[in-house]
Amino acid sequence: MTFSRIAAAALLSAIGFAAHAQDAQGLTRAQVRAELAQAQRNGDIEAPGDLGRTSRELSPGHYPAAPVSPTLSRADVVAQLQEARRNGELTVGDIGLTQYEIAPQDFPSRVAVQGKTREEVRAELAEAIRTGDIVANNETGERLNEMFPGRYAMAGAKTKASLSGHRLLAAIFR
Repeated sequence: MTFSRIAAAALLSAIGFAAHAQDAQGLTRAQVRAELAQAQRNGDIEAPGDLGRTSRELSPGHYPAAPVSPTLSRADVVAQLQEARRNGELTVGDIGLTQYEIAPQDFPSRVAVQGKTREEVRAELAEAIRTGDIVANNETGERLNEMFPGRYAMAGAKTKASLSGHRLLAAIFR
């Protein structure tokens, strides 16, 4: 790339930065120029080319170190670790489950949400099977009662006609 192309790219980048800065409320022209100069010194201006990376990312040795965010003290980190251990929030191996998810009985300090009883779940499953309210196609999420509406239209109440139809089918298949 020639010097003029680099200069043009830097100028366009600066114009874009200045335009963005002017959109902010209350910035004067001098403030925008100061922010631009600071961004150029820090390497925060997009580098020329199609990479979409900043100058600091392309050549970090030419710019001062990026400001470091405030960190926690060692005591704070130890306290957070102990709290996570007490609550069973540490993950176990490669399975991605927490200690609490594997053995909730080992962490009485955490209140477990009471779920449904086995009988309630079985009753819900039986109702879902009866009404066709079960996902039949995992790709589309379509349910049985949507795929086969005729099969589940009378799921709630058996009429005289449906009973006679069952008797007719039973007689045919004897």
